Amino acid sequence: MNSTTKQELDPVTFEVLKNSFITSVDQMAEQMLRTCYSFVIYNRDFSNGLHDADGNCVAQGNADIAVHVGTLHYTCKDVIRAFEGDMYPGDVYAINDPYAGGTHFSDVRLIRPIFDEEVLIGFSQSNGHWSDLGGSVPGSFNVTAKEMFGEAVRITPIRLFHKGKFCSDVANMIAANTRDPASIIGDIHSQAQATQVAERELQRLVGKYGRDQVTQGMNEVQDYVERSVRQRILDLPDGTWEAVDYIDRDPGAGEGMIPIHIKMTIKGDQITYDFEGSHPTIASIYNSGHGATFSAVVAGMKTFFPDLPMNSGFYRMVEIKSPKNSVVSAEWPIAVTGFLMPFEKIMNAIFEMWSKIMPERAIACAFNLEYLLAGGNDLRKPEKPIYMFYEWLPGGWGGRNGKDGSDVTTACFGTGLMSQPSEGNERVNPTRADEFQILQDSPGPGRWRGGAGVIKASTLLEADNTVMSYICDRERAVVWGVEGGLPSMPHGLSVVHADTGEEKWLGSVFSNYPIKSGDKFTRPTAGGGGYGDPMDRDPEHVLSDVIDEYVSVERAETDYGVVIDVIDREMLEFEIDQAATDKARAHIRANRVAWARTDPAEVSQMYVDGKINEMDAVRRYAVILDWGTGELMPNSTQQFRESFEGRSIAHWS
Repeated sequence: MNSTTKQELDPVTFEVLKNSFITSVDQMAEQMLRTCYSFVIYNRDFSNGLHDADGNCVAQGNADIAVHVGTLHYTCKDVIRAFEGDMYPGDVYAINDPYAGGTHFSDVRLIRPIFDEEVLIGFSQSNGHWSDLGGSVPGSFNVTAKEMFGEAVRITPIRLFHKGKFCSDVANMIAANTRDPASIIGDIHSQAQATQVAERELQRLVGKYGRDQVTQGMNEVQDYVERSVRQRILDLPDGTWEAVDYIDRDPGAGEGMIPIHIKMTIKGDQITYDFEGSHPTIASIYNSGHGATFSAVVAGMKTFFPDLPMNSGFYRMVEIKSPKNSVVSAEWPIAVTGFLMPFEKIMNAIFEMWSKIMPERAIACAFNLEYLLAGGNDLRKPEKPIYMFYEWLPGGWGGRNGKDGSDVTTACFGTGLMSQPSEGNERVNPTRADEFQILQDSPGPGRWRGGAGVIKASTLLEADNTVMSYICDRERAVVWGVEGGLPSMPHGLSVVHADTGEEKWLGSVFSNYPIKSGDKFTRPTAGGGGYGDPMDRDPEHVLSDVIDEYVSVERAETDYGVVIDVIDREMLEFEIDQAATDKARAHIRANRVAWARTDPAEVSQMYVDGKINEMDAVRRYAVILDWGTGELMPNSTQQFRESFEGRSIAHWS
């Protein structure tokens, strides 16, 4: 055991303090929800934390988003390094530096030192995603940026409140470099007040239990988590597991997916994650700093220990080895705002490895978070001419061992996020939601299917000078199934221009694309990957999915070999043709390996001729195309087929 604190608290006091620390962070969240200015933060793109005097995380809230779990202690420690010996009651500091262990520039952290009679006892931290931090495009997500200078304002540790007095000159300077300065100032005060909530609660606990017992409790809750995780790891076999996942592309290089390779080793009560073999940094914002990579590791691993609270005790048995200047360990000034793309690949790879260790909790790949950002002049509101439309959608999580995947769920990247209400977006932005519903056939087929994704279509209304950016992935590294399960479907966005009526496929990665009033934009989110052989799915379960419109009659036969007769669609009367189902399943079993090894050029031509769609291409033929033109992506196809062989074909009987 590596615990460093002798246990001195009685069990009752320990339990009260442990839960009080978490509750104080949850109260910070309630404060932010009621006082924030940004619609993005209101939809829970934030997290909070309580830290000890050394900056170690003592507690996070019950609904804090997964992406921040392993980064808050880094930024707290960086603030300590910057202001050590120069901290006072009433101070509040700001930082958003991804090179100091943060995530990306949009996640701005406000950190307050907490004192008891001038003795520093801890810190509270509030992290909120500001919808714009300047840079070359609205929303500060320019996928073509190679260095941070085209991304956003970098905030190294600065003081925003000094002994309780607001440093308005510093705050106004930051806000003036954004497209929505009024909201930025409002969010600063909201986050500062949230840190004060935790300060008040910690000082209340000191008044009740005494300083020594409270600080002892802050140490012991970390030791408790460490002991618990170490014991569980000791109960597991030693060994090494490996997984590879991909980012779709490097915009500055040729066609081909970008590998992220992870080797996980368990030895005793210690775990090492080695990223040797991962690709060097790419010419885009889709790079991750070391802090964000560490967070992805612990967030993925924490999924398999859901009952334990999250704090720095969880981190003590985890070692990360990441090659310098790789896509998982970018350094200044490499662009990193799109770190969420490697982040989710790391999480899903860790899901796959831990699924082999804990098969009772096994899960296939989840859909990829996507951000749609648009900005311009809102002609409805002359008093606030610049608007910022920033939206994400839910999708499907992977099928599980013995259970279908979660439908229409926020991404594993940020499980605390809300699904944004269309009415709220329509109120604050010149947009109209024309369609927002579960997307039929999006779940990856399997014995246990993936969860369902959605499709959303919107129209730009009274606006001018509007440009759009789409931050997404899994257009080529399509959401995969495991244990014989099948993939979901590609991501991507299309636009219908009002002046021409022409529909244009833009794909999953673009920035600064001009749109005008009346233009319509549509994008789906993938479902989760399937778990287990689809030929082993109970036909009655397939029938239920058809009745519920998760699966179409056509794809029930194509993907599951279940032939369903439509008796009365309006009355939801369907019937399984058992003889035809037996024949269809036998035919699929006899031919599916050959289908998955069909000449990719033939598949491309079938797609261009309209004989197959993108689901057929990835699920039956394991081929990746340009989904707008049908052009074959040979390198991506080769990589995708290697994944398909290992995750699907190898498990078919």
